[in-house]
Amino acid sequence: MNSGHLMFELAKRLYPICRSITGNGVRETLSIVKEIIPLEMVEVPSGTKVLDWEVPEEWNIGDAWIKNSAGEKIIDFKQLNLHVLNYSTPVDRQVGLKELKEHVFTLPEYPEWVPYRTSYYNRQWGFCMSQKQLESLPEDSYQVKIDSELKPGSLTYGEFVVPGKSEEEVLFSCHICHPSLCNDNLSGIALATYIAEFVKSKALHYTYRFLFIPGTIGSITWLSRNEDLLEKIKYGLVLTLLGDSSPFHYKKSRRGDAEIDRIMNWLLEKEEGARLLDFSPYGYDERQFCSPGFNLPVGRLSRKPHGEFPEYHTSADNLDFIQPEHLNRSYEFLLKVISVIEGNKKWINLSPKGEPQLGKRGLYKQVGGMAQQKDYQMAILWILNYSDGNHSLLDIAKKSGIEFSVLNKAAMDLQHASLLKPAS
Repeated sequence: MNSGHLMFELAKRLYPICRSITGNGVRETLSIVKEIIPLEMVEVPSGTKVLDWEVPEEWNIGDAWIKNSAGEKIIDFKQLNLHVLNYSTPVDRQVGLKELKEHVFTLPEYPEWVPYRTSYYNRQWGFCMSQKQLESLPEDSYQVKIDSELKPGSLTYGEFVVPGKSEEEVLFSCHICHPSLCNDNLSGIALATYIAEFVKSKALHYTYRFLFIPGTIGSITWLSRNEDLLEKIKYGLVLTLLGDSSPFHYKKSRRGDAEIDRIMNWLLEKEEGARLLDFSPYGYDERQFCSPGFNLPVGRLSRKPHGEFPEYHTSADNLDFIQPEHLNRSYEFLLKVISVIEGNKKWINLSPKGEPQLGKRGLYKQVGGMAQQKDYQMAILWILNYSDGNHSLLDIAKKSGIEFSVLNKAAMDLQHASLLKPAS
């Protein structure tokens, strides 16, 4: 089973769980991820001051439904957890059609779909249903029941750190607060999990930190608890919306010219239909990592951005909307990102006066095939000429047009031949 199918199976397993910004759904999700990577689960008590925010009360839900006067369930939370307004207060009462409609959310422009709606900080009860179903409801007495609980508890997030040779860090973050939404939630969780599973078995230069956090309040909570670590973060990506067939979209960090921005720009030039987006203070958790007081080098990688596809935050963002092959393509692209991050060093040519004699060092015919051999030999010449301590391997790749992997191999061979050393 390839990585795409493994990720899809993880998404399939997580799909029925009702997640929110707090609660047992988050814990259940992280416990399943923990079967794949040794995740640390962190609990932050309700009422804890986190920057300008406060950790809210914990929300949990057992069941919810609407019954007509015949006792038939017309809405059943256990069939689709999007039917309940996320963070809804409990309710158990009889209402008429008029009052029921005041507590129902629909999506008139897509009358077959159920919307996803939340009320984290505004206490109310509510249901979500399709516009078609709402319009079909007759005048009747309806029993509405939401068996939920809001009380002091904690906010839960997951963290996994893979130490590297350097204490400098690469940060990957995904949000874990949405219920049954596949592209906008589960694709990011699945990618982060299996990228972490790949990284933990490798000996890499950088330290890799993976965050599984509720949106907004989760990143704010993590940032408030880890300000002493932030100067170590040299690269960062928020992962979301990576399971559909759309081209890649990269939203730059607030800095706009951070090394991660340059790497993503270069890689996406080779991806058909890919788009590079300027930073804006709206979106996912990149806006917290890139808030002016932190200004971290963190961008966001997605397929089609949020709000630009009709299935966003609806019941149509289901398991049919994501596919193993698209998840696998996102996975392979992220492995390229890691490869460039790891290999993007600056070098010093130890024999800079004229070209060194390469034949006696066995630096010809290192790669089979004429075309590959030509690229490899040209890579050696480009690296030797530009390894002055001022040009990174990515700079040389841009100038030469040679694949980064070929340049990286050539640099390793030149170092082995004592013709290069890393710039300090």
